[in-house]
Amino acid sequence: QVQLVESGGGLVQAGGSLRLSCAASGRTLSNRGMGWFRQGPGKEREFVAGINWSGGSTSYADVVKGRFTISRDNAKNTVYLQMTNLKPEDTAVYYCAVSYTPGVLTTPSGYEHWGQGTQVTVSS
Repeated sequence: QVQLVESGGGLVQAGGSLRLSCAASGRTLSNRGMGWFRQGPGKEREFVAGINWSGGSTSYADVVKGRFTISRDNAKNTVYLQMTNLKPEDTAVYYCAVSYTPGVLTTPSGYEHWGQGTQVTVSS
């Protein structure tokens, strides 16, 4: 059974930075793509960033491109999301997820395992 635990969320002022971590346990995920999604109040879950099994390919939602960076450390079974220049509209619960495939997928249906989420709140 795969377990994903996100950490690093919190309250930050607009323009600030946060680094989210997602540690996986239960099995190695070095052959799977991973992703970050978020869900704001009253909104549907949306894709934020994805990374392939090796870390050599990434994809970002247009609204975070240039501000967020996804990376992974397969030796630690961990994926990260570095968020900079945060905006109030980035406020959401952020979830990490494990893909069914080694590649980068951008839709929730492509992900098999999900973490419980970590709250990110950006004040103006």
